Formats: sequence, structure tokens, C-alpha cells
Amino acid sequence: MIENKSGYAGGGREGGPRVRCRQGRRRFLKQLAAGAAAIVGSQAVASDAHAEPADQGSSEPDASKMPAIKIGRYAVSRLVAGSNPIGGYSHSTLNLARHMQEYFTLDRTVEFISRCEQYGINTWQSGHGPNQKVVDALRTLRERGSRIQWLCLAWEGRGHKPVSDIVGLRPIAIVHHGGVTDSLFRTGQGEKVHDFVKKIHDAGVLAGISAHNPANIAHAEEKGWENDFFMTCFYHISRPAEEIRAKLGTVPLGEPFLESDPDEMTAVVRQVKRPCLGFKILAAGRLCWHEPSVESAFKYAFSHIKKTDGVIVGMYPKFSDEIGMNVRLTLKYGKPG
Repeated sequence: MIENKSGYAGGGREGGPRVRCRQGRRRFLKQLAAGAAAIVGSQAVASDAHAEPADQGSSEPDASKMPAIKIGRYAVSRLVAGSNPIGGYSHSTLNLARHMQEYFTLDRTVEFISRCEQYGINTWQSGHGPNQKVVDALRTLRERGSRIQWLCLAWEGRGHKPVSDIVGLRPIAIVHHGGVTDSLFRTGQGEKVHDFVKKIHDAGVLAGISAHNPANIAHAEEKGWENDFFMTCFYHISRPAEEIRAKLGTVPLGEPFLESDPDEMTAVVRQVKRPCLGFKILAAGRLCWHEPSVESAFKYAFSHIKKTDGVIVGMYPKFSDEIGMNVRLTLKYGKPG
């Protein structure tokens, strides 16, 4: 019901019963028209819930204020764009994975990275592997004058592109895939990760090591491996079932996101000297139900890593301006000093 706050306009002889009746009817018709307009408007808002987020105009964060860290000779924004939603790696359900894949067409991927650049994010981390969309997006972006820096997640194995192919796409660094890192360490083959680092350096590119298990990060640091930086997952999702059962007495369905994991990883991050890029700081969307939860996760991340470290965050801007929100939180909590 719409309240009419205009005063009653009757008075004197002009305010007799018949005139008041006509005026009341006119008011009623105006209210009815206004109510219909409101209903149409609310339906439009509801239908726009699945539309692209509107341009934020003057509320956009100042891209020039984005803090940066150094990785080798490169200045890397403290907030790096992740790519799991682009590839449909939801770490949740099959339907969500398909939804992400359907949304992130080549054009939307290019638009997403362009938007990130407008907000001051100058680096994109993604895998290469069989995902031709990443390659096509990079080429399209560069043809349009983009200066986005690319961190490529890779490993040597069946079905993966050789290092020479990746180098040809001009990444600023190539990072050994975290899940593969953990698997190699678990089977006593951790030295293969070290060999990968050497091979990447031989190709003239910066080398990184990614891991979900903080012990593997600590090992590489203690042994003095030559990698230039680390990618450090806030959750040990590669933890084997037998270890989970010993810890919890049971095994969850799907990947384990344990509340204590971020404390364990960030304790190692603060001990290593080289830069670290923390990822899955939002627990693959599990901390995204409410804006205060997202803000709390960003605050925790930046207060528990070194000032020379950054974060990688995957974004899915179909329903809201996640890029703008994450940039604002980085500007709020990620300014070094």
C-alpha cells in the first residue's frame, strides 16, 4: 500500500461532499497508477538480479591507490585476479561449475580482466593446460592494448602444455601447481618441484611454487630453493583422507576447509623471506554469504601476511560488483605501512 502524503485540498464551499468525492476518486486513481508503476519497477529490479552489474560511476575506487608488491622486477598489485570461476572450478557443486563456465564466455572474460585493470588490478593468475579460453583472452587483451601481467600455473605431466609453449605467451612468472606440489611431496618426489623451478629459470622466466600444505612451503624455504615467490593456499584442501580421519575422526564429503588452516599457513608465510601470494582467502566462496564475512576475510588475510605479500582472489561478477568490493577492501586493509 502506498501512502499519500499530500494534504487534503478541500475547504469552504469547494469542499462539499460531491467535490470531495471527485477529489478522492482522483487521488485514488493517482494512487492506483503509482502503485502499478511501483509494481512494474519492482519487477524490473527483480529481473535485473541476473543482469550484469551496473557501472558504479563516481563510486569506483581510485585505481592509482592500489598498493603493489615486488616480485622480481615486476610491480604486482596486492590484489591479483584469480581464474577458478573463469574455468568453472567452483570447488563446490557441478551445477555451479557449469554456471560459471556458461557465464564466462571469451567476451566476458576479456571484459572482466579489462574491468580489473580499470580498478587497479594489474596481474591475472590462471592455469594454461587445456583451457584455450585463457590463451584467446590474453591475445585479445593484448591486441586491445592491455598491459595485464600474467602468472601461469603449470606442471609437467600428461595433458599439460610444455614450458616452451607457456613461455611463448609471455608470462611474468610460471608457478608449479599447488595440488601437484602436494602430491609429489606426499610420494617422496618433492625434488621434482625444485627441478621445475630450475627449468623455468633456464627459460628466462620467474619461478614460483604453489602449495596447500604449509609444510611444503617451509621445506622449500629451509632448503634454499631458488624460486622467486610462493603461492600459499589458506586451506589445506589437498589433505589426504587418512590424515583428516586421524584429525577429525571422520572424513567430510568433498574438500576439507578447516577453520584452523589459515592460522597454520599464515604462520609459515610470515616466516619465509620471499613474497607470498595467498589464495582461497574466502574459502572458495564459503565466506561470501554476507558482506561482513567477506570484509572479515580480507582483514584477516592482510593482517596475517607480510607487507611484501599479496592475495589472489577469484571473482564472479554476475550478481554484484565483486571487483569493486574486493578492490575497496584491499585499499582499506592492504595498504602497507
